[in-house]
Amino acid sequence: MKSNSKEIDMLHGPLLKKILVFALPLALSSMMQQLFNSIDVAVVGHFASREALAAVGSNGPVINLLINLFIGVSMGATVVISNHIGQRDDNSTKKAISTAAFVAVASGIFLMFLGFMAARPILEIIDTPDDVLDLAELYLRIYFCGMPFLMVFNFAAAILRSIGDTKRPLYILIAAGVVNALLNLLLVVVFHMSVAGVAIATCIANAISATLIVRILISEAEPYKLDVKGIRVEWKELKRMLQIGVPAGIQGMIFSFSNVLMQSAINGYGSAAIAGSAAALNYECYCYFIVAAFSGAAISFVGQNYGAGNMLRVKRIYWICMALSFALCCISNLLIAWQHNLCLSAFSTDGEVLDYGSRRMMVVLTTQWIACSYEISGAALRGMGRSMLPTLITIVGTCLLRIFWIFVVARHWHGFQTLMGIYPVSWMITGCMMLTALYLTFRKMETQEAA
Repeated sequence: MKSNSKEIDMLHGPLLKKILVFALPLALSSMMQQLFNSIDVAVVGHFASREALAAVGSNGPVINLLINLFIGVSMGATVVISNHIGQRDDNSTKKAISTAAFVAVASGIFLMFLGFMAARPILEIIDTPDDVLDLAELYLRIYFCGMPFLMVFNFAAAILRSIGDTKRPLYILIAAGVVNALLNLLLVVVFHMSVAGVAIATCIANAISATLIVRILISEAEPYKLDVKGIRVEWKELKRMLQIGVPAGIQGMIFSFSNVLMQSAINGYGSAAIAGSAAALNYECYCYFIVAAFSGAAISFVGQNYGAGNMLRVKRIYWICMALSFALCCISNLLIAWQHNLCLSAFSTDGEVLDYGSRRMMVVLTTQWIACSYEISGAALRGMGRSMLPTLITIVGTCLLRIFWIFVVARHWHGFQTLMGIYPVSWMITGCMMLTALYLTFRKMETQEAA
């Protein structure tokens, strides 16, 4: 296999620095993608209306519901490519990259049509208020026109993550984020296009990021080089990606479905609650991306070392990723919660909106670090090719429990704070289940090695 200056050697040498070099740019990349939405929310919150802020800020669960299956498949692509790299199988690596590129384009086109057609029905199902409904539909339909670009970027970034390159996707997103911010101000402040303006700006930014990352893959050295004209499906590679990625995608979809139900429950408190919750959610996303980055590191590092048969190193990777994600997420949670008024004022100056945002932060953000327990453990299991187990645990411990909470607990003890309480409860229960599953998996492997 040819050397690549951007590649991280995940199979040899000290791990701490390499995991940090991998994870921190990945976290910043995810934050830059979230920044697209944050800028959208902030611009309409200050220069449009409360209803426009609610329309843009509340669409995250709906968007995630529709795209998470394919995000899961991109995770499967990361695992498959990482395993091939660990096995030093150049030919299979090239086939997997070609297959991932095909799936990226096909899924993006499919999601564009699905999102355009399903936008209003989903918004109506979750009882989006009448003063927000039309604006939310307009934003979603324009946003999904850029879905092919978003899928291409995500799959291409997954390919680069497989070899340890998380810096160049970050640089691309920084450039695209600057374009997004400038276009937001131009289209909303100057041309008064409100939610349509921020949606168009996001689509253009996604197109720029997709174009730049494809150019990088085209110029890569073998076996990572993308041959655009030779893109085709290798069914063996696709099957393996789907085996790992579809369970993760289904988990994401069901998780998003529970969040859509949560959004429906929040909608019942009116546009101020929707806007305040949306503002607070931005900061939850930023902190979650720290955890997600170390989850991504666990998948890639575990994937390569598991492929190489080095289980001792697999365990070390897990504990390093767990410790770093816990420490950095906890620090971020507490710092933002401490300055919650300042943070929320970036999105709105409406007193009622700020009140709802603060109430959400005090319950959800201050306990978010608990999620590290199941995210990192689930990532380690997926890196070893065991994707169905963490999926089932998350569905039961998080998704089904949240649905029960919404329809039973929150209706019996009505109140916004009660509704928010499901987050720490579900994180604790899912974490205990996932930690147990990983422990038993490690024990089983030790028994097999001893035999």
